Amino acid sequence: MTRSELSQYLSEFLQVAKYKDYAPNGLQVEGREQIATIVTGVSACQALIDKAIELNADAILVHHGFFWKGEPQVITGMKQRRIKALLSQDINLYGYHLPLDGHPKLGNNAELARRLDITGAESLEGVAQGLVWQGRLDKPMSAKAFSARLAQVLNREALHIGDEEGEIQTLAWCSGGAQDYIDIASELGVDAFISGEVSERTYHSAIELGVHYFAAGHHATERYGIQALGEHLASEFGLTHHFVDIDNPV
Repeated sequence: MTRSELSQYLSEFLQVAKYKDYAPNGLQVEGREQIATIVTGVSACQALIDKAIELNADAILVHHGFFWKGEPQVITGMKQRRIKALLSQDINLYGYHLPLDGHPKLGNNAELARRLDITGAESLEGVAQGLVWQGRLDKPMSAKAFSARLAQVLNREALHIGDEEGEIQTLAWCSGGAQDYIDIASELGVDAFISGEVSERTYHSAIELGVHYFAAGHHATERYGIQALGEHLASEFGLTHHFVDIDNPV
């Protein structure tokens, strides 16, 4: 598969043009033309790049890439070292942020629903670019029991705000740094809202709105979309795929 073929396929498959984002989606650092081996991971950190070099990858696909709005535009220090490593080994870097959160089949939010056994999962079209999802559990369960399910599935203990004996059945969620969408969850009338990160203000919002809140980890809630994308590309085009999970407790 060529570099441009992969770019075009992913642009269409992930509906990149649909999203107004904070970083470029698609090819961010150009490497070799032919791609046979891909590495996927959550963030384009040095540890992931080093592992991709070790695995002789032709391309790295990440959820969190480079060139975010508001960051310094110069290529110095940490950014220089990362990009230099990619260029010296002729490795392509692709980044897909919001398009990977919102994909209806294998995005981060779709994968959370599948892994947490949430039924009737659907995104709220026209609200927050379709990034907030809602669904329900087959049977009501206590907040304490749902916290245990989150910990088991995501391999990370979630912070829960609310009465641990309170009952949960209806949910809304948005992976990553989406704590302020708790207001949307409240308007939906759901029992609980899940996101990755939490802020000081989130505690008061959850208590006053009467919504159970679970901060399950930015990395943990966004681990599975990029992995599913890599598996899809391997199946569709016969690419060799390695998912590399660089541990991150945040």
